[in-house]
Amino acid sequence: MFAIIETGGKQYKAEPGTKIKVEKLAGAAGDKVSFDKVLLFSDGGEVKIGMPYLKAKAEAVILRQGRTRKEVVFHYHSKTRKRTKNTHRQHFTEVQIEKISA
Repeated sequence: MFAIIETGGKQYKAEPGTKIKVEKLAGAAGDKVSFDKVLLFSDGGEVKIGMPYLKAKAEAVILRQGRTRKEVVFHYHSKTRKRTKNTHRQHFTEVQIEKISA
């Protein structure tokens, strides 16, 4: 059984018991969240596709809040001596999917 959920403008494959890193959500470690925007649901044999969403939800628990590794953002323009170097760390929330209900 799995579902395709949408959160933070991105789509993720959610299966019970799996951990996924999603865009930052409000809440602390141990809090429960539910994802209502389910695009696709499969229980092994039958596949349901939403137009655009299904009346299903995926329930998860927040494991931790964190930030990704440092990424270098370098802008360069030739012939003008313009160079800009910045860094960026994206915030994320790691969740564990507990249950998917259709």
